Amino acid sequence: MLEIRFHGRGGQGSVTAAEILAIAAFRDGKYSQAFPIFGVERRGAPVQAFCRIDEKPIRLRCQVYEPDMVIIQDATLISDVDVTAGLKEEGLVLINSAKPPEEFSFDGAVVKTVDATRLALETLGRPIVNTVLLGALAKLGVVSLNSIVEVVGMKFGGKTGEKNVIAVKKAFEELPI
Repeated sequence: MLEIRFHGRGGQGSVTAAEILAIAAFRDGKYSQAFPIFGVERRGAPVQAFCRIDEKPIRLRCQVYEPDMVIIQDATLISDVDVTAGLKEEGLVLINSAKPPEEFSFDGAVVKTVDATRLALETLGRPIVNTVLLGALAKLGVVSLNSIVEVVGMKFGGKTGEKNVIAVKKAFEELPI
């Protein structure tokens, strides 16, 4: 089972990203679940969302304590939250950052970065990075690009959906493997 934890701030779309990822995985023929954890936090407060993907039914219903992957939507969280708590050895950390991966040090983790904020501003006109990071996850093979594109297009619809699909595809193209 692949377990993914999203770290973001209230209003950045972490919960939406986890939901879209789970639906895309389902479209790829896998079992999946997505859910958030937050209290009465306000916009901008740290939040977490989780996604599980597996080839067989998922019976777990607890939050993800030992993720295979951590997605960091806001790099400022790195100094505020233990974003890699429980990350499995050789786990992946995907960070929204213009900095190269070498500038981040997480013991035993593989680090990838994508300037999701820049891509979001270029395509959406707003710094909402959740769909951009989903394009990067497709590039990493978590789900197919086609499934992410379909789900993003349906979720947002119209011009907003079209712009988000472009953002997904740009991240897919830009993320080095």
